[in-house]
Amino acid sequence: MTDQQTLRLPALEVRQGDRRIYCFAVDGKRLHEFAAVSRIRRDDQEELHGYQRPEVSNHIKAIKRYLESPSAMLPNAIVLAFDSRVKFEATAPEAGGGYSAPGELIIPVDEELPEDQKPAWLVDGQQRSAAIREAEVDTFPVAAVGFIADDEAEQRAQFILVNNTKPLPKGLIHELLPNTKGHLPPGYARRQLPAVLMTRLNGTAAGPFYKAIATPTSPDGYIKDNSVLKMIENSMYEGALYQYRDERGGGDVERMLLHLNTFWGLVKEVFPNAWSKPPRSSRLTHGVGIQGMGYVMDKLTEDEPAEELDRGHILEKLKNIEVVAAWTEGSWHFGRDEERRWNGLQNTPNDVKWLTKGLLVMVDQNPLF
Repeated sequence: MTDQQTLRLPALEVRQGDRRIYCFAVDGKRLHEFAAVSRIRRDDQEELHGYQRPEVSNHIKAIKRYLESPSAMLPNAIVLAFDSRVKFEATAPEAGGGYSAPGELIIPVDEELPEDQKPAWLVDGQQRSAAIREAEVDTFPVAAVGFIADDEAEQRAQFILVNNTKPLPKGLIHELLPNTKGHLPPGYARRQLPAVLMTRLNGTAAGPFYKAIATPTSPDGYIKDNSVLKMIENSMYEGALYQYRDERGGGDVERMLLHLNTFWGLVKEVFPNAWSKPPRSSRLTHGVGIQGMGYVMDKLTEDEPAEELDRGHILEKLKNIEVVAAWTEGSWHFGRDEERRWNGLQNTPNDVKWLTKGLLVMVDQNPLF
C-alpha cells in the first residue's frame, strides 16, 4: 500500500556476509518517482558526480517496442542503490537457513525532489527503466534488487563490479576509478592511481593536458585516455614516477602531477603545432607518440625529484628530437636504413618500440653532426 509520502513494498532481506540485499517487485512505471539515473558529469571545480552511462536511444526504443508487444517479459532484475532514508522492517523471523527474512522495504517518495536528491540510484537497468517509462502500457512490474550504500563512492564501486562482466565503455570505467572505493578487480585496482593522475592532468587549467584528454566528461578532448593511462602506468611501475610510490601501492599524487606537468609542458613548448592536433593529424598526440615520449620522460628524469627537474637540460634534449621530428608530415630517419612515414606509425607494440628506440638515441646525441 502507498500514500503520498511512502512506498511500502514486500521484500526479502538476504544476508551476504555483513551486507544485506533486498529482493522485491515494483511497478516499473514508478521507478522514476524515487530512483534517479546518476549520469556522469563534473562541476566547475572538476569534482566528479554520478556514475551512469548515457542512455542509448536506439536500444531504449527497441526495448519499448518489445514491452508494448503481447507476452513481454523482463526476467533480469534491476539493481538499485539506496541511501539511508530507505528502511527495511522485518515481518517474520529469519528463515531459509538463517540468511533471509521477509518484510517490507519502506521508500520515501517525493516527485518534486530533484534527481540528485532522490533516495535511490539505478546501478543496473537504466535503459530498461527508461523504456518502461516511455512504453504505452499502464503498468509493468519488474524484479529488483537493492542495497543500502554509505555514499556515492561505494555506489560507483558496486556499479563497476555489477557491470564487470559486461562490455562497459573503458572511458567510463577510467573516469569512475579515481572516486571509487572498496574491492576492485586486480586490473582496475592497478589502474586506479594512474586514473587519478589522468583526471587531475585533464582538470589542471594551467597544465599541458587541460581538457585535451577525451573522457565522458571531456568529450571535446582529442588525446585518447588509454594512451595517457598507459604512459602513466609504465612510468609509475618502471620509470620516473616510481620514486613517488609508497609501500601500500599509493603514492605522492601532487609530486607526480608536478613531474608530469613539467615534462609535458616542455613537450608542448617544443612541439606546439603537433601538440594542438588530434591523433589523425599528429603522431605526437597519438598513442604511439604519447607512449614513446613517456619513455623519453623516464630516461631524462628518472630519479630526479619533481622540484629539481632541470628544465634547461630537458629542453636541450627535446630539441635534439625536434631536428628529426616527423609528427605531422615527412618521414622519420634515425640514422638507420629504415625510414618510416609520419602517418605509417600505429599504436602497436612494435611501432611503439621502434619509435621509442629512435627517440632515446636522439636525446643522447647532437643530431647536427
